[in-house]
Amino acid sequence: MSRAGRIIAAIMAAVVIVVSAVCAGPVVGDNPDCVEAAGRPVSISSCVISGNDVVCQLKSSGIPSSDDGKFYVYADEVFQDGTVGNIVASAKAGTSVSLSFPLNYNTDQSNLSRKFLIAVKRNGQMVQVSDEHYITNPEAIAAYTSARQDRGIKGILPDVTRVSNGELQDLGIQQIVYNMDIGEICADASVPGAVPFDYNGRTYYFNGDMISKYDSTIRSFNNYGMQVTLVLLNGGKSPYAQDLIHPLAVGGDCPGYAINVADASGTEHLKAIGAFLGQRYSGAAGCGQVDNWIVGNEVNARTSWWHTNSTSLDLNVNIYVKAFRILYNEIKSKNANARIYNSIDQEWNRLSNPGSFLARGYLDQFNYYINREGNIDWGLSYHPYNSPLYDPYAWNGPAVWVKNNLSTPYITMQNIDLLINYMHQSHFLNPNGEVRSISLAEIGYTSSFGSEAQEASIAYGYLKAASLPDVDAFMLFRQTDDAHEMESHLALGLYDVNGNRKPAYEIYKSLGTANEAAAKARASEIIGMDIDQMISQNIIWTRGGTGVVQ
Repeated sequence: MSRAGRIIAAIMAAVVIVVSAVCAGPVVGDNPDCVEAAGRPVSISSCVISGNDVVCQLKSSGIPSSDDGKFYVYADEVFQDGTVGNIVASAKAGTSVSLSFPLNYNTDQSNLSRKFLIAVKRNGQMVQVSDEHYITNPEAIAAYTSARQDRGIKGILPDVTRVSNGELQDLGIQQIVYNMDIGEICADASVPGAVPFDYNGRTYYFNGDMISKYDSTIRSFNNYGMQVTLVLLNGGKSPYAQDLIHPLAVGGDCPGYAINVADASGTEHLKAIGAFLGQRYSGAAGCGQVDNWIVGNEVNARTSWWHTNSTSLDLNVNIYVKAFRILYNEIKSKNANARIYNSIDQEWNRLSNPGSFLARGYLDQFNYYINREGNIDWGLSYHPYNSPLYDPYAWNGPAVWVKNNLSTPYITMQNIDLLINYMHQSHFLNPNGEVRSISLAEIGYTSSFGSEAQEASIAYGYLKAASLPDVDAFMLFRQTDDAHEMESHLALGLYDVNGNRKPAYEIYKSLGTANEAAAKARASEIIGMDIDQMISQNIIWTRGGTGVVQ
Protein backbone atom coordinates (compact mmCIF):
# COMPACT_ATOMS: atom_id res chain seq x y z
CA MET A 1 0.00 0.00 0.00
CA SER A 2 1.22 3.52 -0.71
CA ARG A 3 1.05 4.56 2.92
CA ALA A 4 2.23 8.16 2.93
CA GLY A 5 0.47 8.91 -0.34
CA ARG A 6 -2.84 7.55 0.90
CA ILE A 7 -3.01 9.54 4.14
CA ILE A 8 -6.23 11.47 3.89
CA ALA A 9 -5.64 15.21 3.97
CA ALA A 10 -9.15 16.40 3.26
CA ILE A 11 -12.64 15.06 2.82
CA MET A 12 -13.38 14.04 -0.75
CA ALA A 13 -16.73 13.21 -2.21
CA ALA A 14 -17.34 9.54 -2.92
CA VAL A 15 -16.36 8.55 -6.40
CA VAL A 16 -18.51 6.19 -8.38
CA ILE A 17 -17.02 4.40 -11.33
CA VAL A 18 -19.44 2.94 -13.78
CA VAL A 19 -18.02 -0.17 -15.37
CA SER A 20 -18.84 -0.48 -19.04
CA ALA A 21 -20.30 -3.85 -19.82
CA VAL A 22 -19.03 -5.75 -22.80
CA CYS A 23 -22.54 -6.61 -23.86
CA ALA A 24 -25.63 -4.48 -23.70
CA GLY A 25 -27.21 -4.19 -20.28
CA PRO A 26 -26.53 -2.94 -16.77
CA VAL A 27 -23.18 -2.48 -15.02
CA VAL A 28 -21.04 -5.65 -15.10
CA GLY A 29 -21.12 -6.10 -11.34
CA ASP A 30 -24.92 -6.15 -11.43
CA ASN A 31 -25.17 -8.30 -14.54
CA PRO A 32 -23.23 -11.51 -13.83
CA ASP A 33 -24.88 -13.45 -16.63
CA CYS A 34 -23.55 -11.08 -19.27
CA VAL A 35 -20.53 -13.17 -20.17
CA GLU A 36 -20.75 -13.50 -23.95
CA ALA A 37 -20.06 -10.63 -26.30
CA ALA A 38 -22.92 -9.61 -28.53
CA GLY A 39 -22.68 -11.04 -32.04
CA ARG A 40 -20.67 -14.13 -31.07
CA PRO A 41 -23.02 -17.08 -31.39
CA VAL A 42 -20.68 -19.81 -30.14
CA SER A 43 -19.67 -20.30 -26.52
CA ILE A 44 -16.84 -22.43 -25.16
CA SER A 45 -18.52 -24.01 -22.15
CA SER A 46 -15.38 -25.73 -20.88
CA CYS A 47 -11.73 -26.16 -21.72
CA VAL A 48 -9.94 -28.76 -19.64
CA ILE A 49 -6.87 -30.96 -19.62
CA SER A 50 -7.55 -34.65 -20.10
CA GLY A 51 -4.42 -36.77 -20.13
CA ASN A 52 -2.05 -35.23 -22.65
CA ASP A 53 -4.80 -33.37 -24.47
CA VAL A 54 -6.98 -30.32 -24.10
CA VAL A 55 -10.72 -30.93 -24.55
CA CYS A 56 -13.05 -28.05 -25.41
CA GLN A 57 -16.83 -28.28 -25.29
CA LEU A 58 -18.70 -25.88 -27.58
CA LYS A 59 -22.32 -24.76 -27.53
CA SER A 60 -24.17 -22.76 -30.13
CA SER A 61 -27.79 -21.70 -30.37
CA GLY A 62 -27.42 -21.62 -34.13
CA ILE A 63 -24.72 -22.71 -36.51
CA PRO A 64 -22.97 -19.64 -37.95
CA SER A 65 -22.63 -19.50 -41.72
CA SER A 66 -19.29 -20.54 -43.18
CA ASP A 67 -17.59 -21.60 -46.38
CA ASP A 68 -16.90 -25.17 -45.29
CA GLY A 69 -19.21 -25.96 -42.36
CA LYS A 70 -16.33 -26.23 -39.88
CA PHE A 71 -15.34 -24.81 -36.51
CA TYR A 72 -11.65 -23.96 -36.07
CA VAL A 73 -9.92 -23.67 -32.70
CA TYR A 74 -7.28 -20.97 -32.45
CA ALA A 75 -4.70 -20.99 -29.67
CA ASP A 76 -3.61 -17.41 -29.00
CA GLU A 77 -0.98 -16.11 -26.65
CA VAL A 78 -2.43 -13.68 -24.13
CA PHE A 79 -1.07 -10.70 -26.08
CA GLN A 80 -2.79 -11.79 -29.29
CA ASP A 81 -6.35 -10.99 -30.26
CA GLY A 82 -8.55 -12.65 -32.83
CA THR A 83 -7.57 -15.23 -35.42
CA VAL A 84 -3.81 -14.64 -35.26
CA GLY A 85 -2.54 -17.62 -33.25
CA ASN A 86 -2.22 -21.25 -34.26
CA ILE A 87 -5.07 -23.40 -35.50
CA VAL A 88 -4.90 -26.42 -33.19
CA ALA A 89 -8.11 -28.28 -34.09
CA SER A 90 -11.15 -28.25 -36.34
CA ALA A 91 -14.45 -30.12 -36.46
CA LYS A 92 -17.78 -30.10 -38.21
CA ALA A 93 -19.85 -27.18 -36.96
CA GLY A 94 -22.85 -27.97 -34.79
CA THR A 95 -24.89 -26.85 -31.80
CA SER A 96 -22.93 -29.11 -29.45
CA VAL A 97 -19.36 -29.98 -30.39
CA SER A 98 -16.40 -31.51 -28.58
CA LEU A 99 -12.87 -30.94 -29.86
CA SER A 100 -9.49 -32.03 -28.56
CA PHE A 101 -5.90 -31.19 -29.35
CA PRO A 102 -2.47 -31.82 -27.77
CA LEU A 103 -1.52 -29.91 -24.62
CA ASN A 104 2.13 -29.97 -25.73
CA TYR A 105 3.17 -29.34 -22.15
CA ASN A 106 6.70 -27.99 -21.61
CA THR A 107 7.40 -27.52 -25.30
CA ASP A 108 7.73 -24.40 -27.40
CA GLN A 109 4.12 -25.03 -28.48
CA SER A 110 2.71 -25.47 -24.98
CA ASN A 111 -0.98 -24.63 -24.76
CA LEU A 112 -1.10 -24.52 -20.95
CA SER A 113 -1.37 -20.75 -20.60
CA ARG A 114 -2.77 -19.83 -23.98
CA LYS A 115 -6.33 -18.74 -24.64
CA PHE A 116 -8.62 -20.41 -27.15
CA LEU A 117 -11.30 -19.14 -29.47
CA ILE A 118 -13.54 -20.52 -32.19
CA ALA A 119 -13.57 -19.23 -35.74
CA VAL A 120 -15.28 -20.04 -39.02
CA LYS A 121 -14.11 -19.45 -42.56
CA ARG A 122 -16.38 -16.95 -44.26
CA ASN A 123 -15.73 -15.54 -47.73
CA GLY A 124 -12.20 -16.85 -47.48
CA GLN A 125 -11.48 -15.05 -44.19
CA MET A 126 -11.34 -16.41 -40.66
CA VAL A 127 -14.01 -14.83 -38.44
CA GLN A 128 -14.05 -15.15 -34.65
CA VAL A 129 -17.41 -16.49 -33.42
CA SER A 130 -16.73 -17.08 -29.71
CA ASP A 131 -15.16 -15.37 -26.73
CA GLU A 132 -11.76 -16.53 -25.52
CA HIS A 133 -11.46 -19.32 -22.97
CA TYR A 134 -8.53 -20.60 -20.91
CA ILE A 135 -7.71 -24.01 -19.49
CA THR A 136 -9.35 -24.12 -16.07
CA ASN A 137 -7.82 -27.25 -14.51
CA PRO A 138 -4.02 -26.88 -14.73
CA GLU A 139 -3.74 -28.94 -11.55
CA ALA A 140 -4.62 -32.02 -13.65
CA ILE A 141 -0.98 -32.36 -14.72
CA ALA A 142 0.63 -31.35 -11.41
CA ALA A 143 3.47 -33.61 -10.31
CA TYR A 144 2.92 -32.58 -6.69
CA THR A 145 -0.13 -32.48 -4.46
CA SER A 146 1.59 -31.40 -1.28
CA ALA A 147 -0.65 -31.40 1.78
CA ARG A 148 -1.48 -27.82 2.70
CA GLN A 149 -0.25 -26.51 6.04
CA ASP A 150 -3.58 -25.02 7.11
CA ARG A 151 -3.26 -24.60 10.87
CA GLY A 152 -5.15 -21.41 11.66
CA ILE A 153 -5.60 -17.78 10.64
CA LYS A 154 -3.10 -16.09 12.99
CA GLY A 155 -0.43 -14.51 10.79
CA ILE A 156 2.14 -11.75 10.56
CA LEU A 157 4.59 -10.00 8.23
CA PRO A 158 7.85 -11.04 9.93
CA ASP A 159 10.94 -9.03 10.70
CA VAL A 160 13.57 -11.16 8.96
CA THR A 161 16.21 -10.03 11.46
CA ARG A 162 14.20 -11.69 14.24
CA VAL A 163 13.20 -14.96 12.59
CA SER A 164 15.65 -17.19 14.44
CA ASN A 165 15.12 -15.92 17.99
CA GLY A 166 11.93 -17.82 18.75
CA GLU A 167 9.60 -14.81 18.89
CA LEU A 168 7.32 -16.00 16.11
CA GLN A 169 6.82 -19.28 17.92
CA ASP A 170 6.27 -17.43 21.19
CA LEU A 171 3.55 -15.38 19.50
CA GLY A 172 1.86 -18.56 18.29
CA ILE A 173 2.07 -17.48 14.65
CA GLN A 174 0.41 -19.94 12.26
CA GLN A 175 0.91 -18.10 8.96
CA ILE A 176 3.58 -15.90 7.43
CA VAL A 177 3.16 -13.43 4.58
CA TYR A 178 6.37 -12.51 2.79
CA ASN A 179 7.24 -10.46 -0.29
CA MET A 180 9.14 -11.61 -3.37
CA ASP A 181 10.21 -9.29 -6.17
CA ILE A 182 10.08 -11.51 -9.25
CA GLY A 183 12.66 -9.32 -10.97
CA GLU A 184 15.21 -9.77 -8.19
CA ILE A 185 15.21 -13.55 -8.59
CA CYS A 186 16.00 -13.35 -12.33
CA ALA A 187 19.47 -13.65 -13.82
CA ASP A 188 21.25 -14.73 -16.98
CA ALA A 189 23.98 -17.26 -17.68
CA SER A 190 26.72 -14.73 -16.88
CA VAL A 191 25.70 -14.35 -13.23
CA PRO A 192 27.87 -16.51 -10.93
CA GLY A 193 25.85 -19.30 -9.38
CA ALA A 194 22.85 -18.71 -11.65
CA VAL A 195 20.28 -21.50 -11.43
CA PRO A 196 19.23 -22.81 -14.89
CA PHE A 197 15.65 -23.83 -15.56
CA ASP A 198 14.64 -25.47 -18.82
CA TYR A 199 11.07 -24.72 -19.77
CA ASN A 200 9.02 -24.58 -22.96
CA GLY A 201 12.09 -25.20 -25.11
CA ARG A 202 14.29 -22.50 -23.56
CA THR A 203 16.72 -22.17 -20.67
CA TYR A 204 15.98 -19.46 -18.12
CA TYR A 205 18.23 -18.40 -15.27
CA PHE A 206 17.55 -17.40 -11.70
CA ASN A 207 19.77 -15.62 -9.20
CA GLY A 208 21.32 -18.36 -7.09
CA ASP A 209 22.08 -16.12 -4.10
CA MET A 210 18.57 -14.70 -3.93
CA ILE A 211 16.95 -18.09 -4.41
CA SER A 212 19.14 -19.60 -1.70
CA LYS A 213 18.01 -16.89 0.73
CA TYR A 214 14.36 -17.55 -0.07
CA ASP A 215 14.93 -21.30 0.30
CA SER A 216 16.43 -20.85 3.75
CA THR A 217 13.78 -18.41 4.94
CA ILE A 218 10.83 -20.42 3.68
CA ARG A 219 12.22 -23.66 5.11
CA SER A 220 12.66 -21.95 8.48
CA PHE A 221 9.03 -20.87 8.54
CA ASN A 222 7.94 -24.37 7.53
CA ASN A 223 10.10 -25.91 10.26
CA TYR A 224 8.40 -23.64 12.78
CA GLY A 225 5.06 -25.07 11.66
CA MET A 226 4.00 -21.92 9.83
CA GLN A 227 2.18 -21.75 6.52
CA VAL A 228 3.79 -19.44 3.96
CA THR A 229 2.15 -16.94 1.62
CA LEU A 230 4.34 -15.17 -0.95
CA VAL A 231 3.33 -11.84 -2.48
CA LEU A 232 4.73 -11.59 -6.01
CA LEU A 233 5.81 -8.02 -6.78
CA ASN A 234 7.30 -6.48 -9.92
CA GLY A 235 9.73 -3.82 -8.72
CA GLY A 236 11.17 -3.11 -12.14
CA LYS A 237 14.79 -2.54 -11.09
CA SER A 238 16.56 -5.76 -12.11
CA PRO A 239 18.54 -5.55 -15.37
CA TYR A 240 17.60 -9.20 -15.96
CA ALA A 241 13.86 -8.58 -15.80
CA GLN A 242 13.21 -5.46 -17.82
CA ASP A 243 11.08 -7.57 -20.14
CA LEU A 244 8.66 -8.02 -17.22
CA ILE A 245 7.71 -4.33 -17.21
CA HIS A 246 4.59 -3.71 -19.26
CA PRO A 247 5.11 -1.21 -22.12
CA LEU A 248 2.44 1.02 -20.58
CA ALA A 249 4.44 1.08 -17.34
CA VAL A 250 7.85 1.95 -18.80
CA GLY A 251 9.12 5.26 -17.46
CA GLY A 252 7.03 5.17 -14.32
CA ASP A 253 8.43 5.83 -10.87
CA CYS A 254 6.66 3.70 -8.29
CA PRO A 255 7.23 0.59 -6.18
CA GLY A 256 5.26 -1.76 -8.42
CA TYR A 257 4.72 -2.14 -12.17
CA ALA A 258 2.18 -3.97 -14.28
CA ILE A 259 3.65 -7.22 -15.57
CA ASN A 260 4.37 -7.37 -19.27
CA VAL A 261 1.83 -9.56 -21.02
CA ALA A 262 1.98 -7.45 -24.18
CA ASP A 263 4.67 -9.36 -26.06
CA ALA A 264 6.31 -12.77 -26.33
CA SER A 265 9.39 -11.93 -24.28
CA GLY A 266 7.56 -10.87 -21.12
CA THR A 267 4.86 -13.51 -21.46
CA GLU A 268 7.26 -16.43 -21.89
CA HIS A 269 9.48 -15.18 -19.07
CA LEU A 270 6.46 -14.96 -16.77
CA LYS A 271 5.41 -18.52 -17.65
CA ALA A 272 8.87 -19.77 -16.72
CA ILE A 273 8.87 -17.84 -13.44
CA GLY A 274 5.50 -19.30 -12.47
CA ALA A 275 6.58 -22.85 -13.30
CA PHE A 276 9.93 -22.44 -11.54
CA LEU A 277 8.38 -21.09 -8.33
CA GLY A 278 5.53 -23.59 -8.33
CA GLN A 279 7.97 -26.48 -8.65
CA ARG A 280 10.68 -25.21 -6.30
CA TYR A 281 8.31 -24.33 -3.47
CA SER A 282 5.95 -27.26 -3.88
CA GLY A 283 7.28 -28.82 -0.69
CA ALA A 284 8.71 -31.72 -2.68
CA ALA A 285 12.00 -30.19 -3.86
CA GLY A 286 13.64 -29.71 -0.45
CA CYS A 287 13.48 -25.93 -0.80
CA GLY A 288 10.43 -25.22 1.34
CA GLN A 289 6.70 -25.08 0.76
CA VAL A 290 4.58 -22.09 -0.25
CA ASP A 291 0.87 -22.82 -0.05
CA ASN A 292 -0.44 -19.41 -1.09
CA TRP A 293 0.62 -16.98 -3.81
CA ILE A 294 -0.67 -13.42 -4.11
CA VAL A 295 -0.28 -11.83 -7.55
CA GLY A 296 0.70 -8.22 -6.93
CA ASN A 297 -0.18 -5.93 -4.06
CA GLU A 298 -3.30 -3.76 -3.98
CA VAL A 299 -3.43 -3.81 -7.75
CA ASN A 300 -6.33 -1.36 -7.86
CA ALA A 301 -3.84 1.27 -6.59
CA ARG A 302 -2.64 1.88 -10.15
CA THR A 303 -0.11 4.66 -9.56
CA SER A 304 1.51 2.79 -6.68
CA TRP A 305 1.47 -0.98 -7.01
CA TRP A 306 0.34 -1.94 -10.53
CA HIS A 307 1.52 1.02 -12.53
CA THR A 308 0.44 1.75 -16.08
CA ASN A 309 -0.03 5.10 -17.76
CA SER A 310 -3.62 4.24 -18.68
CA THR A 311 -6.56 5.42 -16.58
CA SER A 312 -8.91 2.86 -18.16
CA LEU A 313 -10.26 0.44 -15.56
CA ASP A 314 -11.07 -2.15 -18.22
CA LEU A 315 -7.59 -2.04 -19.76
CA ASN A 316 -5.82 -2.24 -16.41
CA VAL A 317 -7.92 -5.17 -15.21
CA ASN A 318 -7.46 -6.91 -18.55
CA ILE A 319 -3.68 -6.67 -18.22
CA TYR A 320 -3.83 -7.95 -14.66
CA VAL A 321 -6.13 -10.86 -15.50
CA LYS A 322 -3.75 -12.05 -18.21
CA ALA A 323 -0.80 -12.07 -15.80
CA PHE A 324 -2.97 -13.72 -13.15
CA ARG A 325 -4.08 -16.47 -15.57
CA ILE A 326 -0.49 -17.27 -16.49
CA LEU A 327 0.72 -17.49 -12.91
CA TYR A 328 -2.37 -19.44 -11.84
CA ASN A 329 -1.95 -22.06 -14.56
CA GLU A 330 1.82 -22.33 -14.28
CA ILE A 331 1.98 -22.59 -10.47
CA LYS A 332 -0.93 -25.01 -10.16
CA SER A 333 0.46 -27.16 -12.98
CA LYS A 334 3.32 -27.91 -10.57
CA ASN A 335 1.53 -27.99 -7.19
CA ALA A 336 -2.15 -28.83 -7.41
CA ASN A 337 -2.91 -27.66 -3.87
CA ALA A 338 -1.46 -24.17 -4.19
CA ARG A 339 -3.89 -21.26 -3.92
CA ILE A 340 -3.55 -18.14 -6.05
CA TYR A 341 -4.98 -14.82 -4.85
CA ASN A 342 -5.57 -11.38 -6.29
CA SER A 343 -5.06 -8.29 -4.08
CA ILE A 344 -7.17 -5.18 -3.48
CA ASP A 345 -7.26 -2.48 -0.83
CA GLN A 346 -10.08 -1.18 1.39
CA GLU A 347 -11.13 1.79 -0.77
CA TRP A 348 -14.48 0.27 -1.69
CA ASN A 349 -16.38 3.31 -2.95
CA ARG A 350 -14.01 6.23 -2.30
CA LEU A 351 -10.52 7.06 -3.50
CA SER A 352 -7.87 8.79 -1.41
CA ASN A 353 -5.68 8.79 -4.53
CA PRO A 354 -7.32 9.83 -7.82
CA GLY A 355 -4.79 7.70 -9.70
CA SER A 356 -6.25 4.51 -8.25
CA PHE A 357 -9.38 2.50 -9.02
CA LEU A 358 -12.17 1.70 -6.61
CA ALA A 359 -11.72 -1.71 -5.00
CA ARG A 360 -15.32 -2.66 -5.71
CA GLY A 361 -15.15 -1.75 -9.38
CA TYR A 362 -11.84 -3.54 -9.81
CA LEU A 363 -13.12 -6.68 -8.10
CA ASP A 364 -16.28 -6.71 -10.21
CA GLN A 365 -14.36 -6.33 -13.46
CA PHE A 366 -11.80 -8.98 -12.47
CA ASN A 367 -14.58 -11.44 -11.68
CA TYR A 368 -16.34 -10.57 -14.93
CA TYR A 369 -13.30 -11.49 -17.02
CA ILE A 370 -12.68 -14.67 -15.06
CA ASN A 371 -16.27 -15.83 -15.57
CA ARG A 372 -16.28 -14.86 -19.23
CA GLU A 373 -13.03 -16.67 -20.02
CA GLY A 374 -13.36 -19.73 -17.77
CA ASN A 375 -14.05 -19.74 -14.04
CA ILE A 376 -11.17 -20.85 -11.83
CA ASP A 377 -10.63 -21.19 -8.09
CA TRP A 378 -8.98 -17.81 -7.47
CA GLY A 379 -8.82 -16.41 -3.96
CA LEU A 380 -9.39 -12.88 -2.69
CA SER A 381 -6.66 -11.08 -0.76
CA TYR A 382 -8.12 -8.02 0.94
CA HIS A 383 -6.54 -5.31 3.13
CA PRO A 384 -9.22 -3.99 5.53
CA TYR A 385 -7.24 -1.13 7.06
CA ASN A 386 -8.85 1.64 9.04
CA SER A 387 -9.53 4.92 7.31
CA PRO A 388 -7.45 6.99 7.62
CA LEU A 389 -4.75 4.35 7.79
CA TYR A 390 -3.47 5.80 11.04
CA ASP A 391 -6.90 5.89 12.70
CA PRO A 392 -6.24 3.99 15.95
CA TYR A 393 -9.76 2.73 16.66
CA ALA A 394 -10.64 -0.45 14.79
CA TRP A 395 -13.95 -0.73 16.66
CA ASN A 396 -15.08 2.90 16.29
CA GLY A 397 -14.36 4.43 12.90
CA PRO A 398 -15.49 7.80 11.53
CA ALA A 399 -19.16 7.59 10.48
CA VAL A 400 -18.37 9.43 7.27
CA TRP A 401 -16.12 6.55 6.14
CA VAL A 402 -17.63 3.42 7.69
CA LYS A 403 -21.23 2.45 6.92
CA ASN A 404 -23.07 -0.84 7.27
CA ASN A 405 -24.22 -1.07 3.66
CA LEU A 406 -22.59 -1.45 0.25
CA SER A 407 -22.53 2.31 -0.30
CA THR A 408 -19.83 2.53 2.38
CA PRO A 409 -16.74 4.47 1.29
CA TYR A 410 -14.46 1.91 2.95
CA ILE A 411 -14.68 -1.69 4.06
CA THR A 412 -12.67 -2.11 7.27
CA MET A 413 -12.80 -4.80 9.94
CA GLN A 414 -15.89 -3.10 11.36
CA ASN A 415 -18.00 -3.81 8.29
CA ILE A 416 -15.99 -6.68 6.77
CA ASP A 417 -19.24 -8.70 6.79
CA LEU A 418 -20.26 -6.65 3.74
CA LEU A 419 -17.35 -8.06 1.76
CA ILE A 420 -17.99 -11.60 2.96
CA ASN A 421 -21.64 -11.39 1.93
CA TYR A 422 -20.64 -9.82 -1.39
CA MET A 423 -18.46 -12.84 -2.11
CA HIS A 424 -21.43 -15.14 -1.38
CA GLN A 425 -23.21 -13.92 -4.53
CA SER A 426 -23.67 -16.70 -7.06
CA HIS A 427 -21.50 -15.09 -9.74
CA PHE A 428 -18.58 -14.84 -7.31
CA LEU A 429 -18.56 -18.51 -6.33
CA ASN A 430 -15.78 -20.85 -7.40
CA PRO A 431 -16.32 -23.62 -10.00
CA ASN A 432 -17.63 -25.95 -7.28
CA GLY A 433 -20.24 -23.42 -6.19
CA GLU A 434 -18.34 -22.58 -3.00
CA VAL A 435 -17.33 -19.26 -1.46
CA ARG A 436 -13.76 -18.48 -2.40
CA SER A 437 -10.86 -18.41 0.02
CA ILE A 438 -10.59 -14.95 1.55
CA SER A 439 -7.26 -13.86 3.01
CA LEU A 440 -6.98 -10.67 5.06
CA ALA A 441 -3.39 -10.60 3.94
CA GLU A 442 -2.42 -7.18 5.28
CA ILE A 443 -3.94 -5.41 8.28
CA GLY A 444 -2.28 -3.32 10.96
CA TYR A 445 -3.04 -0.84 13.73
CA THR A 446 -0.89 2.03 14.93
CA SER A 447 0.40 2.79 18.41
CA SER A 448 1.22 6.38 17.45
CA PHE A 449 -1.72 7.63 19.52
CA GLY A 450 -1.28 5.27 22.45
CA SER A 451 -0.58 1.62 23.08
CA GLU A 452 -4.03 0.86 24.48
CA ALA A 453 -5.78 1.62 21.20
CA GLN A 454 -3.38 -0.69 19.37
CA GLU A 455 -4.00 -3.47 21.88
CA ALA A 456 -7.78 -3.25 21.58
CA SER A 457 -7.70 -2.83 17.80
CA ILE A 458 -5.58 -5.93 17.27
CA ALA A 459 -7.89 -7.95 19.52
CA TYR A 460 -10.98 -6.62 17.75
CA GLY A 461 -9.57 -7.27 14.27
CA TYR A 462 -8.37 -10.78 15.01
CA LEU A 463 -11.50 -11.86 16.87
CA LYS A 464 -13.74 -10.45 14.14
CA ALA A 465 -11.78 -12.39 11.52
CA ALA A 466 -11.87 -15.56 13.63
CA SER A 467 -15.66 -15.29 13.86
CA LEU A 468 -16.01 -15.50 10.07
CA PRO A 469 -15.66 -19.06 8.66
CA ASP A 470 -14.86 -17.78 5.17
CA VAL A 471 -11.73 -15.93 6.33
CA ASP A 472 -8.62 -18.10 5.96
CA ALA A 473 -5.94 -15.64 7.11
CA PHE A 474 -5.45 -12.61 9.35
CA MET A 475 -1.99 -11.25 8.55
CA LEU A 476 -0.90 -8.61 11.04
CA PHE A 477 1.25 -5.90 9.50
CA ARG A 478 3.96 -5.93 10.96
CA GLN A 479 6.32 -7.46 13.55
CA THR A 480 8.54 -4.35 13.93
CA ASP A 481 7.85 -0.66 13.33
CA ASP A 482 9.17 0.91 10.14
CA ALA A 483 10.80 4.33 10.62
CA HIS A 484 9.55 5.67 7.29
CA GLU A 485 5.98 4.64 7.99
CA MET A 486 6.16 6.23 11.43
CA GLU A 487 6.55 9.62 9.74
CA SER A 488 2.91 9.14 8.71
CA HIS A 489 1.77 8.08 12.21
CA LEU A 490 1.97 4.40 11.23
CA ALA A 491 3.71 2.65 14.12
CA LEU A 492 2.16 -0.69 13.21
CA GLY A 493 4.62 -3.13 14.75
CA LEU A 494 4.51 -5.28 17.86
CA TYR A 495 8.05 -3.99 18.46
CA ASP A 496 9.28 -0.42 18.26
CA VAL A 497 12.26 0.53 16.10
CA ASN A 498 14.61 -0.11 19.03
CA GLY A 499 13.42 -3.70 19.36
CA ASN A 500 11.31 -3.16 22.48
CA ARG A 501 8.07 -5.08 22.82
CA LYS A 502 4.89 -3.05 22.91
CA PRO A 503 1.93 -4.08 25.09
CA ALA A 504 0.22 -5.27 21.89
CA TYR A 505 2.72 -8.13 21.74
CA GLU A 506 1.19 -9.84 24.75
CA ILE A 507 -2.37 -9.40 23.58
CA TYR A 508 -1.63 -10.86 20.13
CA LYS A 509 0.28 -13.70 21.77
CA SER A 510 -2.79 -14.61 23.83
CA LEU A 511 -5.30 -14.50 20.99
CA GLY A 512 -6.26 -17.90 19.62
CA THR A 513 -4.83 -19.69 22.67
CA ALA A 514 -6.03 -20.95 26.03
CA ASN A 515 -5.16 -17.49 27.41
CA GLU A 516 -7.52 -15.69 25.03
CA ALA A 517 -9.96 -14.78 27.83
CA ALA A 518 -7.37 -12.45 29.35
CA ALA A 519 -6.86 -10.73 26.00
CA LYS A 520 -10.61 -10.32 25.58
CA ALA A 521 -10.95 -8.86 29.07
CA ARG A 522 -8.17 -6.37 28.40
CA ALA A 523 -9.68 -5.31 25.07
CA SER A 524 -13.18 -5.04 26.57
CA GLU A 525 -11.82 -2.77 29.30
CA ILE A 526 -10.22 -0.45 26.75
CA ILE A 527 -13.23 -0.42 24.42
CA GLY A 528 -15.81 -0.01 27.16
CA MET A 529 -17.97 -2.91 26.04
CA ASP A 530 -17.73 -6.68 26.07
CA ILE A 531 -15.82 -7.48 22.89
CA ASP A 532 -17.55 -10.84 22.39
CA GLN A 533 -20.92 -9.12 22.48
CA MET A 534 -19.77 -6.40 20.10
CA ILE A 535 -18.60 -8.95 17.56
CA SER A 536 -21.30 -11.60 17.91
CA GLN A 537 -24.08 -9.00 17.64
CA ASN A 538 -22.22 -7.08 14.91
CA ILE A 539 -22.46 -3.83 16.87
CA ILE A 540 -20.82 -1.04 14.87
CA TRP A 541 -19.86 2.11 16.73
CA THR A 542 -18.95 5.19 14.76
CA ARG A 543 -17.87 8.68 15.73
CA GLY A 544 -17.97 12.15 14.24
CA GLY A 545 -15.24 13.79 12.22
CA THR A 546 -12.95 12.32 9.59
CA GLY A 547 -10.18 10.92 11.76
CA VAL A 548 -7.68 13.16 10.00
CA VAL A 549 -4.82 14.46 12.14
CA GLN A 550 -4.52 18.20 11.68
